[in-house]
Amino acid sequence: MHHFFSLVFSLLAIIGQHVSAQTIEGASEVKTERYFVSLLTVSNGMMRGSWGQREFCPTGTYAAGFSLMVEKTKFFGDNTALNGIRLYCVNQTKVLSDFYEDISIQSDVGSWGEWTDIKWCPSGFLTSFQLRVESPQLLGDTTAANNIRFNCTRGSVLEGDGTDQGEWGDWSPMGLGRGICGLSTRIEEPQGFTGDDTALNDVRMFGCN
Repeated sequence: MHHFFSLVFSLLAIIGQHVSAQTIEGASEVKTERYFVSLLTVSNGMMRGSWGQREFCPTGTYAAGFSLMVEKTKFFGDNTALNGIRLYCVNQTKVLSDFYEDISIQSDVGSWGEWTDIKWCPSGFLTSFQLRVESPQLLGDTTAANNIRFNCTRGSVLEGDGTDQGEWGDWSPMGLGRGICGLSTRIEEPQGFTGDDTALNDVRMFGCN
């Protein structure tokens, strides 16, 4: 079986099509690079770590919900707060969100925490975001990104179940197109026993027609 998948990915690479395979809660989805019309960023993301691979919803679908990988705050020790962001992709005929829980995408994630419950737009898709970030602490523990908020198509605001350190920055621009269709996260690798781990530092979103 492993040989079969290796052969498939080799053939796709030869024809120049970028593909990544990911298994979420028992469902295997193949994600393909997709044409996007806008790049959404915020100004308060931190610089530690490196950018992960861009991940996109399947063609014809857009992100209408999200969940977060969060490490709960510890009173002692190294805290990392927000470790990952997962987007849930639907098409315009979505009726019940339960049918779409396995159509999800995520870029790189950190090493700590658990996934929160999914939050869904009442209607429409995610269109812009705001990041809560703790700035570098010279004498203490730095957590970097702590939480995220999203705007939905018709003005609803969804706030993630992250932690509360740091401050909310400015909103990203409102994406062109129908809605957010992909993301890439900036993750710092584990720093070892004596290092200060921050996990997720920043995120970019992509808007598609």
